[in-house]
Amino acid sequence: MKLKERKDHICASEKKWFAVYTRYRAEKYVTDKLTKKGITNYVPLLNFTRVYKSKKREVQLPLISCYVFVYITKEEYVKVLQTENVISFLKIRGTLISIPQEEIDIMKWVVGEEILENVHNGPLEKGQRVEIISGNLTGIKGTVVKRKSKKYVQVALDSLGYTLELNVSEDMLQKVHSLA
Repeated sequence: MKLKERKDHICASEKKWFAVYTRYRAEKYVTDKLTKKGITNYVPLLNFTRVYKSKKREVQLPLISCYVFVYITKEEYVKVLQTENVISFLKIRGTLISIPQEEIDIMKWVVGEEILENVHNGPLEKGQRVEIISGNLTGIKGTVVKRKSKKYVQVALDSLGYTLELNVSEDMLQKVHSLA
């Protein structure tokens, strides 16, 4: 039995998105350092209000702790690794895997940096591909698992390797039509 040859997705001529693992709570610091090096990067941040005894404070926390996303070519790979508080690139079974632009866009929609348009609604059935069109999860795609009530369906969301099932009102969903 031959072992399949693994090939990293990094390319010398084409920029792609990759996930970089950082030290705990160093995401903003790493982003600053990468920007100073001229490396395009992204950290999805959520806004929270922290309430203390005598004051309220607005804070921004990463959507995914300990990760920064970089848009690089092979030439910039070592520059990223040499950045203070960067531990390693995210690899699957030892292979450096790029992240599709669609996944980066989903994170931008989740944190409210992008707005989705074109709403078309209709009855949803089990197995139907859907996209969330309002709320904090706007833009995320998934599959209808089952009908929970007359108005709610259970949707399985697959993004960045995580599967999450949640109950969503049909008013917040639109069908995704495949171009097959």
